[in-house]
Amino acid sequence: MSTGRDDSESSGTDSVTAAGEPTTEEDRSVGGMRGPDGPLLRLFRDRRVAFLFVGGINTVVGFGWFALFDITVGQLWGYMVTLLFAHVASVLCAFVLYRRLVFRVRGHVWTDLMRFELVYLTSLGINAVLLPLLVEFAHLEPIVAQALIVFVTTMVSYFGHSLFSFRRKEPTA
Repeated sequence: MSTGRDDSESSGTDSVTAAGEPTTEEDRSVGGMRGPDGPLLRLFRDRRVAFLFVGGINTVVGFGWFALFDITVGQLWGYMVTLLFAHVASVLCAFVLYRRLVFRVRGHVWTDLMRFELVYLTSLGINAVLLPLLVEFAHLEPIVAQALIVFVTTMVSYFGHSLFSFRRKEPTA
């Protein structure tokens, strides 16, 4: 199975199953996710690169949400509430970006969102452990600590989404 898109893999035909899912090799993506090419593949010829590009955008957007909530609700309720608010906003933004720009899968919106959230809950759990350790014991400011943690959670998210989120069953022969 190919994980990226390459013109040499294209058969030149776009066939779909009765459920409307693509069956050509070029419509496969990272981790068995299936769907027509998203708009970013006009720019990037490999879904893995498009995935990482959107992941970079999500990282910046997520950090922006954290900073915004830190200077608003964080001032009232602390950095852990900031983390929870930023998590919800970030997951919803990331889900829309991946679903619209990279994978363009059809159907299963709630199932996809639930699986997507499970990956992010894993990242949130890691974040919830590391953030207080870095703030309380390493005496880092919450923003600095979050900047360091982002590298770890980005890797967890990449592998989680590439192997789990938006996954579709392989069509039976």
